[in-house]
Amino acid sequence: MAERREVWRIRRAGALDRLRREVEELPPVPGPGDARLRVGAIGVNFADVFACLGLYSATPRGAFVPGLECAGVVEALGPPREGVAAAPVAIGDRVMAVTRFGAYATRLDVDVRLVRRLPDAWSLAEGAARPVQALTAWYAAISLGAVSSGDAVLVHSAAGGVGLQALELLASVGARTIATVGHREKRDFLVRERGLSPDAVLVRDRRRFGAQLDAALEAVGADGLDLVLDAVLGPFFRPAFERLRPEGRHVVFGAADFMSRGDRPSLARLAAGWLARPRVDPLAMISQNRALLAFNLIWLFHAIDRLPGAYAELERLAPTAPHVGARVPFERAPDALRLIQGGGTTGKVVIDVE
Repeated sequence: MAERREVWRIRRAGALDRLRREVEELPPVPGPGDARLRVGAIGVNFADVFACLGLYSATPRGAFVPGLECAGVVEALGPPREGVAAAPVAIGDRVMAVTRFGAYATRLDVDVRLVRRLPDAWSLAEGAARPVQALTAWYAAISLGAVSSGDAVLVHSAAGGVGLQALELLASVGARTIATVGHREKRDFLVRERGLSPDAVLVRDRRRFGAQLDAALEAVGADGLDLVLDAVLGPFFRPAFERLRPEGRHVVFGAADFMSRGDRPSLARLAAGWLARPRVDPLAMISQNRALLAFNLIWLFHAIDRLPGAYAELERLAPTAPHVGARVPFERAPDALRLIQGGGTTGKVVIDVE
């Protein structure tokens, strides 16, 4: 009898309510260089929502299965791929994996180079919460941001999955951190659970964000920002960018301010955000000695050889298991997307398969 799996598939991007749960057959064995995982948990990301709404530049054409990360148990290994080292995992191993879409599934074939063993003490939910957010934080703060001890760093959405990973990385290198959140409950969480100073955690206010930043900079003893980690954009970009010190870096990797709240994109909101999007003058940046950098983590699938080094650095600088803030059963996967879309969660939203 052919092996089967369940997936959540969207036939055409543009609306969350187009997601459908389907059953399909798997190939008899994994392909060359692949590992077959029995998925136990799936990490939910803003990119999943944007992809389903048709607002993510890397979204596949036509029908696709969302999902960029998961954790599970290795069920089978395909034959070796020519020119690739032996699989770093064995059948029965508990692992986490990144994948270029396709993770909203009960079983999954994935390139063994994208798979990493879970620490023994971690749950599958914690494993599913790790790869995308940790690699994003690492690339933004360490690889592109070149953060060093004493730097004054602004972290937007600091109570989210990427934000919490970034906070741990920054604490490890000795940076002075200012955190922003969208709700007072998240501010209380960071002060209570992460030990941040109340003066250094801002509930973002569109009307007076610049003044909020000035007060927080004074609280951490800095005369400007050395690094900004920005997944929000909107009206919060300009005040932060203008407070960069010479050699300061503003790293953009998301645009949560564009997020629609319903099952379909709000065209009016998107148009307003697009017209009001921040613009910078490269000539002015020369005299100010500032840098604006941006990335999409999808690029890592073209640089797989960098993953082992990135994971090793993460294990050194941020060894703590991720904070899982909400768990949703697999049969209700679309609700997990709506949950993260609402912006009220802390840490990671995870879909439980088992």
